[in-house]
Amino acid sequence: MKHSLTLCLCLALLIITSESKCQQLSSVNITADFKSSTLAGFADQLESKARVIVYIDPALEDSIPISLKVTNATVKELLEQAFQNTGILFEVDSERHVFLTKGKEIEVGLPPDFFNDELNPSSPSNHNTLPDYSASGTNEPDGKLTGSNWMMIGSKENRNRSNMATVTGTIRNFKTGESLPGVSVVSDDTHTGVSSDPSGKYSISLPQGDHFLSFSYMGMNEVRRAVRLISDGKLDVEMQERVITLKGINISADQGINIRRVQMGVDKLTAQAIKQIPTLFGEKDILKVALSLPGVKAVNEASIGFNVRGGSSDQNLILFNNSTIYNPTHLFGFFSAINSDVVKDIQLYKSCIPPKYGGRLSSLLEITSREGIVNKFSGTIGIGLLTSHLTLEGPIFKGKTSFLLGVRTTYSDWLLNQIPKSSGYTNSSASFYDLNLSIYHQFNQKNNLLLSAYRSQDKFNLGEDTSYNYLDNSFSMRWRHLFSSKCNGVIVTGYDEYKSGNSNTATPVSAYDFTFDIHQLFLKADFNYYFNPGNTLNFGINTLHYRLNPGSYQPVSSLSLVKPDRLQTEQALESAFYVNEEIDLTRNLTADAGIRYSLYNFLGPAKIFIYQPNQPRTASNIIDSTSYSRGKTGKRYYGPEYRLSVRWALSEDLSLKAGYNTLRQYLHMISNTAAMSPTDIWKLSDPNIKPQYGDQLSLGIYKNFRSNSIETSIEIYYKHIQDYLDYKNGAVLLMNHHLETEVYTTRGKAYGVEFMFKKVAGKLNGWFSYTYSRTFIRMDDALAGEEVNHGNYYPAGYDKPHDFSLVGNYKFTHRYSISLNMTYSTGRPFTMIIGKFYFNGGYRAIYSERNAFRVPDYFRADLSMNIDGNHKIYQLVHGFWTFGIYNLTGRKNPYSIYFITSSTGQLQGYKLSIFGSAIPFVTYTLKF
Repeated sequence: MKHSLTLCLCLALLIITSESKCQQLSSVNITADFKSSTLAGFADQLESKARVIVYIDPALEDSIPISLKVTNATVKELLEQAFQNTGILFEVDSERHVFLTKGKEIEVGLPPDFFNDELNPSSPSNHNTLPDYSASGTNEPDGKLTGSNWMMIGSKENRNRSNMATVTGTIRNFKTGESLPGVSVVSDDTHTGVSSDPSGKYSISLPQGDHFLSFSYMGMNEVRRAVRLISDGKLDVEMQERVITLKGINISADQGINIRRVQMGVDKLTAQAIKQIPTLFGEKDILKVALSLPGVKAVNEASIGFNVRGGSSDQNLILFNNSTIYNPTHLFGFFSAINSDVVKDIQLYKSCIPPKYGGRLSSLLEITSREGIVNKFSGTIGIGLLTSHLTLEGPIFKGKTSFLLGVRTTYSDWLLNQIPKSSGYTNSSASFYDLNLSIYHQFNQKNNLLLSAYRSQDKFNLGEDTSYNYLDNSFSMRWRHLFSSKCNGVIVTGYDEYKSGNSNTATPVSAYDFTFDIHQLFLKADFNYYFNPGNTLNFGINTLHYRLNPGSYQPVSSLSLVKPDRLQTEQALESAFYVNEEIDLTRNLTADAGIRYSLYNFLGPAKIFIYQPNQPRTASNIIDSTSYSRGKTGKRYYGPEYRLSVRWALSEDLSLKAGYNTLRQYLHMISNTAAMSPTDIWKLSDPNIKPQYGDQLSLGIYKNFRSNSIETSIEIYYKHIQDYLDYKNGAVLLMNHHLETEVYTTRGKAYGVEFMFKKVAGKLNGWFSYTYSRTFIRMDDALAGEEVNHGNYYPAGYDKPHDFSLVGNYKFTHRYSISLNMTYSTGRPFTMIIGKFYFNGGYRAIYSERNAFRVPDYFRADLSMNIDGNHKIYQLVHGFWTFGIYNLTGRKNPYSIYFITSSTGQLQGYKLSIFGSAIPFVTYTLKF
């Protein structure tokens, strides 16, 4: 009796509230003049004048003209006049939602048999006997689950005999209209789960009948939908941002995905996580944050070149909206060249790289930008000690087309002017900027287009006569098409350009200008077919054309005596096709197996030197050359690349994984430094320089605690590398017409273990990672002409056995939080001068075995305090402050070790430290 009385009171309250809202809507009087408006234009005006939300059936054509003039009309009267004799049906619910359909009536109230046992969760669901309801309902972003939220998906006429049906849809941010990738969609009763793709689309197959679907995403309120699945149908979902939250840093978009995901060695970072971690001068830095992940190591402090699981820095593929970024650095490597304000998320693949990607041996860093807000104008202004940035976004055509513009620049010369005169760098200067522009257009529910452009440029000199510059340019166009509820495809094409150079004009007679550039055109087509929740097929093709100018050395003017020199242009075509399938072999065993077949053609025009057979490759052993005409293949390399991942779920919070992959790399970075620098150039594989090849085997165990709020993992790996280039002692790398005489191929091995502990919820959150790894190489080239380290293995220049990282965030209130970042690593190896000898009238240095010594260990701690805005929803602007200290302990970490002969003839060794003191910083960000 008590429960019956409570139910009656709830129903009465629901009826009174609904009637109140209906009366409130019916009292709205509209005066408007619609002159040949399209359906979408009519809906926009109706939303603005009546403060309603209009949902349009995709079957309706937007070309239907609506000409109407009304005065003091209610919403219902306006709709009746607008759609008279058009065949368009409409319905208005109590939540100010207007539904426009064609041939389908919408039932917005409770179904007649709502209180029957069939909808009683305690009663077994009969999947074979379903009432005949049409597709109805809409997506309320509040996540509440009440009787009016039951949604009918599909229709009885479209039911199939398999007793299964597929729900598809798009998940968007309710406030901005942007699609949400990586949203976890789970059926609570069948425990079937999928994730939305990069465009926010999802597809899940379930038995026909009643289901509860949960939609969860970091920083969003969870949405639950009670659906009655009759046949294939559509369910779009809008999610609201969580304003009141104590969840600060999250690496993964949803909890528990580390257990469910088949792939190993995958880390995801969101824009929220990037903002929480203190970095140099308070500049939010994507790549610096990635360095805190296990298995990822920095080469040096003032460098964004990074090493992943024993690979060199050129073995990392960095993609920004499918375009390749060759030098992702600003200001001598202090900052990332990617503006974090425009970034939606990044994914780092350290092993088991998906088969649709290739061309690098170690890792893939995939960066995806946001699409821009589609329903209102917004912006962000940030001011820091060295940089400022501006981001603007909003609709071009409301609900259809949006833009996103990001600009960042520096005013760092004031800091360089503080350098003491005794350093020799008093006249230094530096400048950079980067520009991002993207335009997103939604044609319809099945087609959307994204245009993306990026430009980054640096110019600097270090108080000397030589100035340096480098730039990245890229443009891409991505078309996504939904063929059916089970199949979709993405086609991407674009152009990338990287240029670098240096010049010296101080002395007219020796003034020169050196330039290097690489251009590439690419085309990619990727498709996936969704058989059922336990079986997905992915396949596609891609091709990439390289045109590389290895170097041009030219006089600046007629007064210069510099002899002009230009290396021959190199061209190549790299193509591949792939197929892979992710399939549930049993309830607890899932496999993801694929193959990628790559084909590389080195193209003419080209001149290739021929050397004495079975003799070292030296300039004196050149006996002839052969030339290839334009477009003719001078050398072809090809072969399969295998990708395999297996997951065994021992329980809902414990899984074991194994992975194996092989990769080929046809492009080599030529550098005589351990870190990436503007003087680096790239070299294509040709008849004398082979492509690199590598394979990796990895094993891991993943365990979560406290309802997936604490994630732990241990991964071990072993990697084999062959044909990696190393350089002879005293090698001349720039403007060398026969570079193969200065390099030799090596064979390498890398192995290690990675541990991760991550707390993703609560006031205190963050992660701790530890990596033990070793990387060794040895000369494996019979034609090198010299022996290094007696033919034995020696540590690579980036071998750093121990690496610790701690990232923590404590949220005192909704506005105030502190962040701590601590890192420790073993010093990198170097070759020491251990003696001297007198020869030919002077002393000569005696060096140790290659990389036999190490610089001192590295340690740094950073601290910042974050003050968010006041979270008032209707406030015009929101301000955010960040205060912090970089290198809190002021430790003088050595960047490098070098030797100088003193005036007395003694050889002195020195350690160079980039940041030898604590550096305070402050940034202010304004959002509107």
